[in-house]
Amino acid sequence: MEQRQAHGLADDARRPVNNQGPLRVLLLENIHASAQEMLAAEGFQVERTSSALKPEELAERLRGVHLLGIRSKTTVPEASLKYAEDLLAIGAFCIGTNQVDLLSSSVHGVPVFNAPFSNTRSVAEMVLAEVVVLTRQLFDRSREVHAGQWRKVATGSHEVRGKTLGIIGYGHIGSQLGVLAESLGMRVLYYDVMTKLPLGNSRSVPTLNGLLAESDFVTLHVPAMASTHMMMGAEQFQAMKPGACLINASRGTVVDIPALARALRAKHLGGAAVDVYPEEPEGNSDGFITELQGIPNVVLTPHIGGSTEEAQASIGKEVATSLLKFVKGGATTGAVNFPNVEAPINPGTHRIINVHRNTPGVLRDINRIVSDFNANIHAQVLSTDANVGYLVMDLDQDVSQQVCEAIAGLETDIKTRIVS
Repeated sequence: MEQRQAHGLADDARRPVNNQGPLRVLLLENIHASAQEMLAAEGFQVERTSSALKPEELAERLRGVHLLGIRSKTTVPEASLKYAEDLLAIGAFCIGTNQVDLLSSSVHGVPVFNAPFSNTRSVAEMVLAEVVVLTRQLFDRSREVHAGQWRKVATGSHEVRGKTLGIIGYGHIGSQLGVLAESLGMRVLYYDVMTKLPLGNSRSVPTLNGLLAESDFVTLHVPAMASTHMMMGAEQFQAMKPGACLINASRGTVVDIPALARALRAKHLGGAAVDVYPEEPEGNSDGFITELQGIPNVVLTPHIGGSTEEAQASIGKEVATSLLKFVKGGATTGAVNFPNVEAPINPGTHRIINVHRNTPGVLRDINRIVSDFNANIHAQVLSTDANVGYLVMDLDQDVSQQVCEAIAGLETDIKTRIVS
């Protein structure tokens, strides 16, 4: 107590996060059982639900929860994080993280991990299948046969060999899609705001309109952000080749749906495949409506680009692995809103994990505490961004609890815990 008071800490000062005993995990939106199995194997108490939660309900359910797992339908605003004092990390079991308030998560000391790789193949395969489906108008022919009509026609049907696929966003999915498309004899162009190394014979195009003018199929693989909001509208559809097809399996906010419907009905575009929409139901529902319904040669799917058993199992393992590495060793490698730190564990020590406001003098204050307790630092790594500092420190076990409590009592502290 005397040492705590010497550092200006009251007896009721903020305490370290209690991460001893079984940690509580809340997995929403029917996250694959592979994640539950990995987390439960570590002794965590895992609750798994099939649906998303509204922000106000989420705020209540987060009390006492240490790890939260979500997919794309659950939004995590600042209001939901405000009282989640025990929350250590959020796992987004998908690629996108725009459903999470990343800044608020950061300033509350909560890193957010996602799965940027695991569903890449599944999305790429679906897009390539849609290219074939659209150029052969297979869904229209199938619907006609189901209705008892026999229309054996070749007009408007083509081989994909020799056609040009234009990829907007040449990241993990776009680049792999290009490789698959070339195996079918397609010519591949791509446009990206960042310089990317082309794979195979793919060729970068300097402007979006340049890609639109040359492509028989245009496919979108971009994140949801201000610069991509409604990036495909009436002007861009007019710039596309007559009869070209649009495919969107990225984010629903990047395409102006009414403008796309008009371009399709006017026959300027030859077809479209849409998997994502500006507004989507929170769960399975029979009440979905879009202006694209009923238009010929339009494939509409319910956000299933990454919905294969292989992809979901891989996503479950990828994100669960990131969460476990963070909980057990403080590794933030891959976190989208946090300084990335990963340090090897030093046997015979206790690891203190500290998140603090990024203000001058914090490390000085922490090292003074360590010195006053005569603790021996075996390893120390500090990384910062504009908002927070993230410190990983290994020190002697006999004084680790006292040091941890003193650090947690600093005015700059956001979240502090011990990893045994």
